Amino acid sequence: MAREGSLEAPTRHPLGQDTPEFWDEDKLFAEMERVFDICHGCRRCVSLCGSFPTLFDLVDESDTMEVDGVDKKDYWKVVDDCYLCDLCYLTKCPYVPPHEWNLDFPHVMLRAKAIKFKNGDTKKRDNLLTSTDTLGKLATIPIITQTVNAVNNNGISRSLLDKTLGIHPDSLLPKYVSNTLVKRNRKHTPADNTAEATDSTTGKVALFSTCYGNYNEPHIGEDLIRVFEHNGLQVQLIQGAQCCGMPKLELGDLDTVTRLKDNNIKIMAKLVDDGWDIVTPIPSCTLMFKQELPLMFPNDADVIKVQQAMFDPFEYLMLRHKAGKLNTDFKKPLGKISYHVACHQRVQRIGMKTRDTLELIPDTEVLPIERCSGHDGTYTFKSECHDTAMKICKPVVNRVKQSGADVYTSDCAMAGHHIEAGLADGSKPEHPISLVRRAYDI
Repeated sequence: MAREGSLEAPTRHPLGQDTPEFWDEDKLFAEMERVFDICHGCRRCVSLCGSFPTLFDLVDESDTMEVDGVDKKDYWKVVDDCYLCDLCYLTKCPYVPPHEWNLDFPHVMLRAKAIKFKNGDTKKRDNLLTSTDTLGKLATIPIITQTVNAVNNNGISRSLLDKTLGIHPDSLLPKYVSNTLVKRNRKHTPADNTAEATDSTTGKVALFSTCYGNYNEPHIGEDLIRVFEHNGLQVQLIQGAQCCGMPKLELGDLDTVTRLKDNNIKIMAKLVDDGWDIVTPIPSCTLMFKQELPLMFPNDADVIKVQQAMFDPFEYLMLRHKAGKLNTDFKKPLGKISYHVACHQRVQRIGMKTRDTLELIPDTEVLPIERCSGHDGTYTFKSECHDTAMKICKPVVNRVKQSGADVYTSDCAMAGHHIEAGLADGSKPEHPISLVRRAYDI
């Protein structure tokens, strides 16, 4: 008799994209039916995203009121509503491995997305939105930047984007800046002081800027560099890096993920060999190197090497604090902070290191919100998904409103702006690393 749930820590099997079975559509549908049947009998994840309500509605409206009554063509509706936040796997599901039912809902959805992409069943819009480096390089050309930002904020042009590409007119598109982080950092040289290493950190940090941190909000990277250097750390910006691959992973474009991996890992593994730790300011990018690439390429020694040297910024700061190496001479209190805990940070299994860091600041209260914002990469931009994204965000927005906080924040800058769209009161989020810089008064 199968055990009900598991008390053991969840583990993850390699994705297996190099095996013929992975690409066998009949085997995929058999696995989806098996997984959906377990999910239907449990329903613990109904509040997490659109996938589970979609699945359960399909079951409840079928003739049999069981998964066998659902047309397999409708399985794709469940797949399209999954944005790989991973919360079901790591916070809700009692049947993940090592449980004998071996249920990994996100990676079954990823397999389905990969087959869908291979079959050419993806929209031009989705290919465009996930080409973050291409978009960023084009949109940050000085003259084009103003045009792109103007178009993104014009009602008529947004209506046209809705009709032609399927980009929702009310979605808050990210702004681009021509003075990118790479440009701003050209004259920066790592501080010549040698930070003392600890058991878990070298004191030398290579910053992977990320597409968003480079093209959209470079001040986040600047603030991170200032905070880290204020703590005596040597910091350099990684040169020649490309997109981490997470947007293409969520699309199912595994060939492009592999190409991006080959470029980035070669650069980053060399840095690790030279004694540098690696940090990224965006949780999804950190997770890509910590989890997804190692699960795709478990036998690539350089991938594992980078995984072991990859840190969330606040994870890194708290490791330094644990070793007595964090500067806690904060000059300014921050008051009450409404803190949205990003999904892709939660599933790194590092705990609330951002909250812990902020709580070191005198006269500062942090109120965590552990719910998905619903932004999730490109999901909220899609005309057919935006309303669902805003619905998912509503409980987070309500918590922010009720908190009476002086500021709201999220490690995921895009989630912060999604909350901003939900609040619609003219307020703006501040990234946690920017808050720390403000507290240091530097």
